Amino acid sequence: MQLTNKIGVIVDSFGIGVREGLKKAKEVGAEGVQIYAVKGEMDPANLNAAARKELKEYIASLGLEISALCGDLGGHGFQDKAANAEKVEKSKRILDLAMDLGTSVVTTHIGLVPDDSKSDVYLTMQEACEELANYASSMNAYFAIETGPEPAAHLKSFLDTLSSKGLSVNFDPANMVMVTGDDPVQGVYTLKDYIVHTHVKDGIRYKEVDPREVYGSLGYEPMDHGKIAQMVTSGEIFKEVPLGEGKVDFDAYFAALNDIGYRGYLTIEREVGDQPEVDIRKAVEFIKRYR
Repeated sequence: MQLTNKIGVIVDSFGIGVREGLKKAKEVGAEGVQIYAVKGEMDPANLNAAARKELKEYIASLGLEISALCGDLGGHGFQDKAANAEKVEKSKRILDLAMDLGTSVVTTHIGLVPDDSKSDVYLTMQEACEELANYASSMNAYFAIETGPEPAAHLKSFLDTLSSKGLSVNFDPANMVMVTGDDPVQGVYTLKDYIVHTHVKDGIRYKEVDPREVYGSLGYEPMDHGKIAQMVTSGEIFKEVPLGEGKVDFDAYFAALNDIGYRGYLTIEREVGDQPEVDIRKAVEFIKRYR
């Protein structure tokens, strides 16, 4: 097996701002970048047409392209009907920005998909996601849901209820390993028709955990949220680790992506650790071994 996928890096993982992060991404050997576009200097409301053109040209001048924007708005995703009108509108504006910057992918979290497909929360999420999917499809673009909160089969069953693939998948194997214990290799085959972007991340799961304890869910209150949060932060439940040090079988995972014909980005995400640049450099070299 020989990978032909381009390597991306989440600029924000460096923790040094967008412009410096872009230069650092080029320096560590990335070919593309993903950028958070929810607030601050990358909030769509803060970038007029001239600023978007200038940023796109600056990124191109570094020899980079944008693999995706991140448009995660938090707050249990789209589970809260009262908040959805504003969130859906903001998500659309992030996708508009993405298109102006040269990418057709915005990654996001939609909230934990309930087991009961007739529940109010499920139907609320479905309504919001249908609107987002249709908007994305009208632009030949995608809102890509990050894997992790639910098993791949359950996520697919939800996506199958929508009328288009404008709502697709940002596949993160480590989230699956750490939270649900789902097999990311099988998950690739399950979600093969929806994968438009991926994160390259590794992790270890130490204890079984209700995904609602990790991601939250509308109307769900953990018995001791503070304790759960501390256990997650300290790594008692699971831990994100540098590539190759966790439980993601990258030989099998990359082979599965290759097998389904995925040719999109492999974007490195490093959310923890004291030396993100060191870890990201190692991650770039780790992926290059498969080329």
